[in-house]
This record gives sequence, structure tokens and C-alpha cells, in this order.
Amino acid sequence: MKALVGANLIDGTGAPVVNDTTLLIDGERIVAVGPQAAVELPPNTEIIDVKGYTLLPGLIDCHDHLASKGYELSDRWGLTEPVSLQHLRTAKVLEQTLAAGYTCVRDGAWLDVGFKQAVEEGLYPGPRLVLSVAIISPTGGLGDHVCGAGHHKPWGDNPLLPPGVANGVDGVRAKVREMVRVGADVIKFATTGGASSRQGHGPKDIAFGADEVKALITEARALGRKTMCHALGGPGLRMAIEQGAGSIEHGCYLSEDPDLLKMMADQNTFFVPTFEIYEFHSTVSAPHMIERAKALMRVHEESMHQALAAGVKVVPGTDAGGYVHGDNAREIELLVERGMSTMQAIQAATGWAAECVGLQDDIGTLTPGKLADLLVVDGDPVRDIGVLRDQKRFKLVMKGGDDFVNNIAAPALQPVG
Repeated sequence: MKALVGANLIDGTGAPVVNDTTLLIDGERIVAVGPQAAVELPPNTEIIDVKGYTLLPGLIDCHDHLASKGYELSDRWGLTEPVSLQHLRTAKVLEQTLAAGYTCVRDGAWLDVGFKQAVEEGLYPGPRLVLSVAIISPTGGLGDHVCGAGHHKPWGDNPLLPPGVANGVDGVRAKVREMVRVGADVIKFATTGGASSRQGHGPKDIAFGADEVKALITEARALGRKTMCHALGGPGLRMAIEQGAGSIEHGCYLSEDPDLLKMMADQNTFFVPTFEIYEFHSTVSAPHMIERAKALMRVHEESMHQALAAGVKVVPGTDAGGYVHGDNAREIELLVERGMSTMQAIQAATGWAAECVGLQDDIGTLTPGKLADLLVVDGDPVRDIGVLRDQKRFKLVMKGGDDFVNNIAAPALQPVG
């Protein structure tokens, strides 16, 4: 057994910090946690001295694109380098993300199941992965990869990354089944355009009809899969919420339809605002993308405020693939800059995020029975949320009881008797 002794504990439930605690681990799971005096250590327990540090659950990114390397068309279509080199770069991103304290990531498209298998088999380090594989959309939608000249993306030879285009009730049902067949843990679909979509398909432009969305979500549920929907505003956002999408990705214009927020709270529909990607698009993207990102910033922030007030669980997702990897905690920082308290933001990135990705029985909070996915930092993120971005202050990153980052002195042994 291992015991982390002396830390100030943030357990991921939103409860206040508990000082001078002990967390006891047996194998990959937590068996006891609480004030030092309340946790008895068995003989020969490895004692890891973390006195004065902050202990919190491993962080969770609810929307990333770990296989994406850039926003240039040649990068997005995978034309710039050999596929083998692309895969090795993705493996490095997995390692960087875990080193950043992220022990779980829900990937929003283009990561095939082989990476998850490699992590689970211990072939390569990385966070726990919840995969969507591809974005399902109709012809002309977000998942229909067409360049300005009208040419389609060459799909290559990886049958584990099928195209996401589907039309009609029968078509979307078949596409959901295909995604599950190739390893999707969650079904991602798009009912609107976005900031980064092609000109003429913007944030409030609709994709799919209500019958298609209902069929898609019904089929996903029948196959035991949650859903995540790219939807920014307008009728496409409304139909996704009315039909019961598990989470709304981006949701920038939610505040313009406040009745939807009560519906989300009642249904326990999560809101993943992805502020970080719009920070990026508002500065260095194509002109039409910059214009869209700047136009939605204020209403996007108001949407988060109204969502929290309505009881909607807001969780962080970077949507960062394509421009940065390993700085996922910038999204947590942005949640605070946009008006969350620091403790709310930590709960959002741990306990609530685990619910969003469907792993709340195993991760997200530091409670007995959960997997020992955790982060120890030198500093107090409740006072300064930026601590979670400063990897020089990371003392320990643990996943399933195993150290990935360890900058703590060698453990002592609890004596016998």
C-alpha cells in the first residue's frame, strides 16, 4: 500500500479544502482518505510525504483533439508528412497531456481506437481516453471535409477513421452503428456550423433535421453510448437539447434562448463552452473565423453565467487540437476569468467532468473505491488557479496508483507494530 500524508486535500466534490490529510492507496484504488488522525496505516505502507502541498483529483478535458496538429488545410487533411510520423507525434501528445496533470481526455474526433488500446495495454503512457472517432454531420456539415475548391478530403487507408457524413434517419442510424463498430465510446455529432467551419456555414446555420437528431440519439442510447453535440446557436442548438444530447459543445449563444438552460439542467445536459479555442480563433485564424470568434465572445461568457445560475453543470474542454497541446489547464483558467470561482472550476475539471464523460464511478473525486488518479502541486489553486498550468510546480501525477511524474523524495515505510 501507499499513503500520501500531510497534503491539503481538494476532493473534487466542491467541498472545502481539508488540511493535513492522509490518502491511502491499495493497488490502483483509493481505500481511505481523511484527516491524518482518522486514517490508520497498515504495517509496511509506503509513506509519501506531501506535507504542505495540495492534493486534488487528476484533471479531465471533456473535449480535445489529440491527433490534430494544425489548422492549415494540408495539416487537417494529413497531407504534410507520413502517416507513421503523424502517429508518433500523436503518441508524444498523449505523453505531454498526462504530464500536464490530465489523467482523462474525451477526444472530439480523429483519434482511432489503437491509441486507447496502446495506453490501456501499457505500451505507451497517456491519459484515459474516451473516443468519439469522428464527427457525424449531414452533407455540407462540419464533418463533410471539403476544401474551398470543392474537393473532398482523401480518407486514406485507415478503416478505423471512417468519414462522418450521414443523411436521413436510416443513414444516421447506420453511421452511429459504424462508429460503435470502430470503437467509439461516445457519439459526436454537429447540428450547426462553427467559428472554424467553411464560409456560408456559420455558428447559427442548421445541420440535420429534428427527425435525424432524434434517430441518432435514440440509436446511440440503444447501443449504450452517450452523445456530445457541436452546436453554437439557433435552431440547431435547440433541436440538440430538445432531443436530449448528453452534452453541448460550445453552446455560445445559449443565453439567447434561456428556456433551453432549464431544459439542460432538468435533463443533466452538460455544457462544454471551450473558451480556449475561441481565444485562439479570435487572433490568428482565417479572417472569417476571426470575425466569428470575436462576435460571439461576450454572449458566450453570458451563456456560461446563465447556465451556472440555472443549475447546468459547466465543464472544461479545450478543443485545442490544431494549435497547442499540453496546456489544457488554460481552459480552467479561462473559466475563472469568465466568472467561475476557483473551487467551481476545479470541481468542473474533476467531479463534474467525470460525470460528463461517463466515468464518475471510477474517477473525478478522491473518495474510497475510486481509481487513484491524482495530482499533487506546490501551491494553492483555490487562491491561484494558474498553479494548475505551471508544471514546474507539479510534485506528483499519478494514474491508477502508478506515478508518471514524481518529484517527491523517496517514500519511507510504516513500521510494524
